Amino acid sequence: MLEIQKQLKSSFFVLLSLPSTAMGFALSIQIAALSWILNTKYGFDIHEVGIVWAAGPIAGIIGQPLAGLASDKVWFLGGRRRPFILIGGVLTALMLLALPNIHVISDALGFEPTKAASDLSEGQYPASIYVAIAVALILDLSINISFNPTRSIIADVTNEETVTKGYTWMQTISGTFGVLAYFLGSTLGNISLIYVGVLLVFVFSVLPVFFIEEPETLNSAEDEDTGSGRSETDTVGFIKVLLAHAPTWLGIQTMFVFMFAYVQQEYPNLGNEEVGSVINWSFLIFNAVAALLPALVLEPITKKIGRVKTHAICIGIMAVGYAGMIVMGNNSVYMIYTMMVILGVGWAATVSLPFAIMSEKVAKAKMGFYMGIFNLSVVLPQLAVSAFIGKILSEAEDKTLMFYIASIALAISAVVWMTVKESKNTGESSSVPSGGHH
Repeated sequence: MLEIQKQLKSSFFVLLSLPSTAMGFALSIQIAALSWILNTKYGFDIHEVGIVWAAGPIAGIIGQPLAGLASDKVWFLGGRRRPFILIGGVLTALMLLALPNIHVISDALGFEPTKAASDLSEGQYPASIYVAIAVALILDLSINISFNPTRSIIADVTNEETVTKGYTWMQTISGTFGVLAYFLGSTLGNISLIYVGVLLVFVFSVLPVFFIEEPETLNSAEDEDTGSGRSETDTVGFIKVLLAHAPTWLGIQTMFVFMFAYVQQEYPNLGNEEVGSVINWSFLIFNAVAALLPALVLEPITKKIGRVKTHAICIGIMAVGYAGMIVMGNNSVYMIYTMMVILGVGWAATVSLPFAIMSEKVAKAKMGFYMGIFNLSVVLPQLAVSAFIGKILSEAEDKTLMFYIASIALAISAVVWMTVKESKNTGESSSVPSGGHH
């Protein structure tokens, strides 16, 4: 065991944060570049883009519960979480590498392109939507394989006094690199961002886990049958959290997937690279707010009014932000950026508070499994966005419809959150990142 782990020094918490940072960086690339590259490089229309995005939620439904359950039980390659982080990290890096090369893979495998070359614009490559779906499916499954273990390993190697510090470091470092991802996409372009991401994801996933020693026995498991605290699951409370969290993701995912179509509609004079730049700057601002707010602002507020009420207020603010996008988003790209600051308040809560609320309602020794189940409140709405909202938006003349959908969904979420009962202890875990892969 490294000396920095024995003494739980800050440098160890940095090391411990890197695998989760890798998955967060990959996710940022997916949000920034997947829709853009499918539309601008391969000529897929908005409905086809939605179909490709549907592969991810399907992977999440299967991947996270199984990976969470398995990582609670197995011991392999000298660790409980290590095998899942290694496998997921390597596959994620490979699938990121595949994104700008879908046409090459299509040709190599002999797949017919979805669109004829004559139907494509200058600079676009004929490619198969089936290959795009396979790449998106493996990419998202790989992220899902790793996401829960990268969070669970922090709880495994810390103690009651240092667990919050571990998650706070993770959130800060992961959030900072997420902002960096959008900055690179804005300044260097999405293709350069993808290739930087391939290297970063591989290094941050593979190397750190060989320097982190995992305990062979989970301390929390020893207390499972004590009949107190989180040794038993509050099933009703857990279900309420799922129902409250799901509409949040319906709204947010709609923006993630189809933001490119809105920018193209409202600013038709922008070229493909400029559209990509606007999207990247938008999500940079969105994620910068989310990186700063939880520890600096939201955590102190939760200690005064509770996690649930704090979260419901933030989600309500996000609903207002989406309404603001409807009214003012077409004024200038700077107004889009301004609305992203408001939307970032809701995103800051979404990536920090729901898991803390949920974790008070489930058995600690089964945390990996329940993290996977909790992810259903993320991936099922994502699937609905791809299967249903994508078709609606593809047929709608005015793509602003996406923000009507998002605003209503977030308003419903805020109301449902108010029905969730606040746990007695509101201080310890409020900065723990949210479950779910997005």
